[in-house]
Amino acid sequence: MSRTPLPYSAGDISALARSLRAQLANRTEPPGHVEWLNMLAKAVGCRNFQHFRVQAQTQTQTQIQPQAQTVEQFTAQDPPGVVVDAPPPVDPVRLLKVARCFDAAGALLRWPPKRSERDLCLWVLWSRIDAGRAMGEGEVNDVLRGANRFGDHVLLRRELCDFGLLDRTRDGRVYRRVERRPPPEALAMIRRLKAAPAAGGAPS
Repeated sequence: MSRTPLPYSAGDISALARSLRAQLANRTEPPGHVEWLNMLAKAVGCRNFQHFRVQAQTQTQTQIQPQAQTVEQFTAQDPPGVVVDAPPPVDPVRLLKVARCFDAAGALLRWPPKRSERDLCLWVLWSRIDAGRAMGEGEVNDVLRGANRFGDHVLLRRELCDFGLLDRTRDGRVYRRVERRPPPEALAMIRRLKAAPAAGGAPS
C-alpha cells in the first residue's frame, strides 16, 4: 500500500538534537519505530506523531487549495456541462438528531457521543470561523466560547485541529481555517443552522 510522504523540517537543528537527547536519556533499549516517530514529532513541537501527521496533511491541503472560499461558494451549483459524481444521500434523521444538539440561537448545547454526529458539529463550527483569516489562539477561543453552552472551547479547538478543519503553526500562535469542501450532510447541517448563528461566532 502506498504511503503519503510527510515533509519534516526543524527550525533549529540544535534544539532538535537537545530534544532527542533528553528523550533518549536513561533509556536502556533503542526506541521502536513508533517511538522514533513520536520522538521526532515532539522535537518539532507536536504532541505526538498523530498530531504531526494531521498538521502536515492540513498544510498540504492548504497549499493545494490556497484560495479561501465561503460556504456559499462551496454550495454553488456546478457550471453547465460539468459532470460530477452523485453525492451520497443525506440522512434527515441524523440531521434532525444533530440539530437538537444546538439551541435556538445556534449554539452547541452538548458534545454528541457518536463520531459521525460530532463531525457534523465540527463542520458547523468550521463555517463560523472567518475564511482566510490568520487568528490568534485567543480569537479562536472567543469564537468557540460563543458557539457552545457546555463550556469547553478547548475541546472544540482541539477537535477542529485533529479533524483537519483548523490549522495552526507549530508554536500554536497562529490559526487558520482549512479550506475544504464540506460533505453533503455537513452542507445541509450548515444551511439548517445558518439562520441562527451562535452568539460571538464569526461569519463564514
